Amino acid sequence: MNRPRILVIRGGALGDFVLTLPAIKLLRENFPNAHLEILGYKHIIALAENRFYADAIRSIEYSALSRFFIPNADLAPDLMEYFGAFQQVISYLYDPDKFFETNLLRCGVKHFIHASPKLNDSGHAAVQLARPLERLALFLEDSAATLHPTESDREFASEFLGGAASPLIALHPGSGSEKKNWPVQHWLELGNWLLQLEPRPSVLLLGGEADQLALRLLSEAWKNERVLVAQHFPLFHVAALIEHARLFIGHDSGVSHVAAAVGAPCLLLFGATDPEVWAPANRHVRVLRAPDGNLANLPPGEVQMAVCEVLQ
Repeated sequence: MNRPRILVIRGGALGDFVLTLPAIKLLRENFPNAHLEILGYKHIIALAENRFYADAIRSIEYSALSRFFIPNADLAPDLMEYFGAFQQVISYLYDPDKFFETNLLRCGVKHFIHASPKLNDSGHAAVQLARPLERLALFLEDSAATLHPTESDREFASEFLGGAASPLIALHPGSGSEKKNWPVQHWLELGNWLLQLEPRPSVLLLGGEADQLALRLLSEAWKNERVLVAQHFPLFHVAALIEHARLFIGHDSGVSHVAAAVGAPCLLLFGATDPEVWAPANRHVRVLRAPDGNLANLPPGEVQMAVCEVLQ
């Protein structure tokens, strides 16, 4: 007997994907024998491939897919065959005119659920993203996302960290928007203070392409054998590295959602965005909100006090 096939289509940024994991978990747990596949940005959805959630993944970055947003378009035969192999499709793509939905039904998809990617302040983001699954009688009870690094991921992390001193404190000084970032001068002051703590910790400095300037300034200032820099690493390796952290400090960012999802204690610095909607719902997550939503007005001393409370 062929396994039923479920496809989840999820574009968006890293944080958007991690916030969708509780909904995907509902599918995985309630249809354990199904082949569950995710279509999205491959470097992001790789976090789920053969790591509990997805049996397979496929890149959304394929030019022929754009024709699915045109009514009555000639569709690529390979994509028609691909989509037609799924009995259930849940799509988080913006499709106000239902052109994409109509074209997927033309391919032979038996059941389609449009899950809008647009969120509001009506509840936690993970709850809003799971609501469309109520059409399948699936109701979200736990808004906390979880990630599951493989043994290979963990072997990489152990090798990279080597003999790093304990405790390990992970810092991510970036996000998807400059407005969400604590000033780099504050990060510098915090890091200088962290490196003087007793027992002397190791500091793991994390970042990607958008964080190059902050990482360069901080890594040049902290020329210390206890400072490790992990830049441009695959996200599943980043997750496994953060899993070792005694504390993660970051912003309202996708990497912060990854940190919470692997179970690291998190201290997250929020500006104008609402943590009731956007902060990870995991245990051991503490949010510091900036006065008037301006992170420049959140003093390093207040963050240092919170670090002491978490580490005690």
